[in-house]
Amino acid sequence: MWDFSVGGALSMMARTMPFILLRIAVYFGIAVGYVLVTGTGAGIGYTFGLFGDDGFRTTSALWGGIFGFGIFGAAMYWAREYILYIVKAGHIAVLVELIDGKPMPDGKSQITHATAVVKERFLEASVLFGIDQLVKGVISAITGLVRGILTVLPIPGVQQLAGILQAFLRVAVGFIDEVILAYAIRTGSTSPWASARDAVILYGQNYKIMLKNAAWLALIVYGLSFVVFLIMLAPAALVVYLMPGAWSAGGFIFALLFAWSVKAALLEPFAIACLMQVYFRTIEGQTPDAAWEARLEQMSGKFRELKAKALGAGRSPQQADGNTDLRPA
Repeated sequence: MWDFSVGGALSMMARTMPFILLRIAVYFGIAVGYVLVTGTGAGIGYTFGLFGDDGFRTTSALWGGIFGFGIFGAAMYWAREYILYIVKAGHIAVLVELIDGKPMPDGKSQITHATAVVKERFLEASVLFGIDQLVKGVISAITGLVRGILTVLPIPGVQQLAGILQAFLRVAVGFIDEVILAYAIRTGSTSPWASARDAVILYGQNYKIMLKNAAWLALIVYGLSFVVFLIMLAPAALVVYLMPGAWSAGGFIFALLFAWSVKAALLEPFAIACLMQVYFRTIEGQTPDAAWEARLEQMSGKFRELKAKALGAGRSPQQADGNTDLRPA
């Protein structure tokens, strides 16, 4: 079936409880923030609607809630790279040290130690975020290989099947970019761009086993998320009932938000711990294959950009001025 240990992943989560609690605080806080700001917007809209009839009041409350939801969503969009830097990357750093059997330094909390490790590897949040976005693009290109393989098979309806499978795999590989970041942290390279380049090449070399395990984890994580969504429908509907005005879609949206918060706080770190087991065990003793590097360079513009940044990070000052040939770091 799969190649990871569920018990081992749960044990790793238990041993990184400070980060689990931090994730719960951050992601549940975001969900509650959405509810509060949306409710405030609906209340302001409802108050404004008192100048009109019932229909105007309802419409004003609805638009107030929509604006409140949108404003908070925009704030979270701008905060996403800092959440990646402080919460996700920090947790990955601790998980990497647990896999390698390294003890936490005396006199330091996990969060303090992990923050120092992340800052050492990625000097700025924008660097980590840029790497993460490029890696996601390369992984999507690798996932497209599956569709390409299927479409050449002489099977009726294979085009539709390939499209459905690729859509599912795009969901499944949503955790893999963080495993690539784990490699960059684990290698201790002075160039995070070069580490990410090597990591995605190694992923490409082993994409079949990685996609298989990612698919199993997608079924587990999104299946449990759906159960949470169903459970949260009733309390979410109560919240909407208490809000001024009628907002029929609110219960559905709030239930989705709380299901997402459970997924991000608890289920994602479980999936990442599982995939880290598979990835590091699979690539052990391997080196990035030149043929796969050439293949990725041909099929993915994001990989070409990642490679260019890796080469640029490895230049000397004279090379940066264009005086000598570029060579990899």
